[in-house]
Amino acid sequence: MNKKFILAIPISLVFISILTLFSSLSKSNVKNNNPNVILIMVDDLRPEINCYNKTIIKSPNIDNLASDSYLYENAVCNYPVCGASRASMLTGLRPNKNRFKTFKSRIDVDAPSVETIGSWFKNNGYYTLSFGKISHHKNDSPKSWSEPAWRAEKKWRDYQTDENIKLANQNNGVGNAFEIGLNLRDNYADQKMVDRIMKDLVNFKKSNKPFLLSVGFLKPHLPFNAPLKYWDLYEKKDIQLAKNRFQPENTPKIAMHHYAELRKYLNIPNDKSVEIPDSIQLKLIHGYYACISFVDDQIGRLVSKLKELDLYNDAIIVFVGDHGWQLGEHNLWAKHCNFQTSLKVPLLIKYPNQTETKKIKSVVELVDIFPTLCDISNLDYPKHLQGKSLTSVNKKDNSNTIGFSTYKKGTTITTSNYSYTKWQNDNNELIGQMLFDLKRDKDENISIAIDSTYKQLINSFSISIDSINEVSL
Repeated sequence: MNKKFILAIPISLVFISILTLFSSLSKSNVKNNNPNVILIMVDDLRPEINCYNKTIIKSPNIDNLASDSYLYENAVCNYPVCGASRASMLTGLRPNKNRFKTFKSRIDVDAPSVETIGSWFKNNGYYTLSFGKISHHKNDSPKSWSEPAWRAEKKWRDYQTDENIKLANQNNGVGNAFEIGLNLRDNYADQKMVDRIMKDLVNFKKSNKPFLLSVGFLKPHLPFNAPLKYWDLYEKKDIQLAKNRFQPENTPKIAMHHYAELRKYLNIPNDKSVEIPDSIQLKLIHGYYACISFVDDQIGRLVSKLKELDLYNDAIIVFVGDHGWQLGEHNLWAKHCNFQTSLKVPLLIKYPNQTETKKIKSVVELVDIFPTLCDISNLDYPKHLQGKSLTSVNKKDNSNTIGFSTYKKGTTITTSNYSYTKWQNDNNELIGQMLFDLKRDKDENISIAIDSTYKQLINSFSISIDSINEVSL
């Protein structure tokens, strides 16, 4: 057992807090060099793209962006559901028992007095804009934006085929879980959003203010709707079922769920005791891939326009998923759990005039994005931030960093070597735990929490979780 590693976990929490504090205090006046910022958020995207070594995926435009960016190989969300994750990221505050607990979370309800990325940049001279799904609710925290937030979709499931539109009209907005887009009534919302942004970019360039442009893609969120040509990018032989369709050994019942989000759709068995047929599982995986390629194409259009207007090189560009997604692993679908499939996200950050990829192995969190953007944009930090700036992580990439994620009663600590989760009841009593060795068992198939060899490590992780939960209150 590596005793140095065990002792470093709690100490690193203190170090990170001190580093964040002194970084904040050491900044003085806002400098004149404030680059444009483009924040691209993709809904339900796990690191299932080519630049993360997922070779089946067709994502050339995201891969090209990655070639100019810092690529964070071990980024985790702080809460694996969209509303809470986005609210946490946009405020730089960790979720806790009083805020950011559900998909319906609102910043202006849970943390109304806190500055967001948008409002902080606006207060510091930026023109700030929100297009598509940035906050879960379009009208959340309106103080963040210089103009009202804009979305293209009239109905968020965004069906465009006659079959699904008819089904949705008959079933309270719900149709099938995927749509092979042929003979569409209209373009999908993500394409219409990029159409609108490409027109507005001309005016943004003329402005005498730097801008922060937030771009939120709906896909690959359910339902998996994409034009036929993106489905046709993948052959049936390339679509494989998950290899670990079972509950991991030695894990508690509370670790699992019955993917209620997916079961709402009409072509999915709604009885939680009924398994989804393999043929439907393959179609869902195919649809997820098609949606990624569709979004990739839209990002390519956006980046091409930025380059045409000479706005790309000097800009900061962040590309991030709000949380992961299960595609049948552990016999789970959707998010809503404490496995790495729900917690890991893609994160790319392109600095101004960056021209090469730099891969970072350190574990980082979505709450780190706010202070990082402040650093690169030469802005002071607001006092409430609970993350760390990744500018320091980039310089000293190491294996001793940690990330924290929460889902309901469970909190997970992720390190380069392990993931540990403990669940507690309302009296803070332990009701379940699991530990995975990510070097030997990257797919988290066998929990080793019952092995007494790891008792000291588990105790250290448990103390760190208690510490971070206290700090985040």
